[in-house]
Amino acid sequence: MQRINFEEELDKIVSRDPRFEREAYHFVRAGLDHTQKISGKAPKDELRHVSGQQLLIGIREYALREFGPMAITVLEDWGITRCQDFGDIVFNMIEAGLLAKTDKDSRADFQTGYDFQDAFRKPFLPAAKCPPTPAPSA
Repeated sequence: MQRINFEEELDKIVSRDPRFEREAYHFVRAGLDHTQKISGKAPKDELRHVSGQQLLIGIREYALREFGPMAITVLEDWGITRCQDFGDIVFNMIEAGLLAKTDKDSRADFQTGYDFQDAFRKPFLPAAKCPPTPAPSA
């Protein structure tokens, strides 16, 4: 079986879909690794599958840890401005054979993610600049 060369396939993806920088693909791959680690152990010799929603949460956590208050700026520089962009990157990688999916996975999994301002800016705003969080209903 011929092994896929990640960098060569990435060249093809970026030439076909230039919306996202190469670094965005490397970041999503690292974010997937991070998400798989925090999702728990998979049985020996088996990859841990994560859903689109789990991946979005893991990517957010990974971006905040790696880039802190610069996360949104870095992502925007790579062409990523919304959760659907992560889905497009993931599915570009799936179509190139760099990632696998199940029958339940779809691009739609990434449409109901988070607002980028809330996810990547709000954690670093002073408390006085953040709108109050509503109290839970009793």
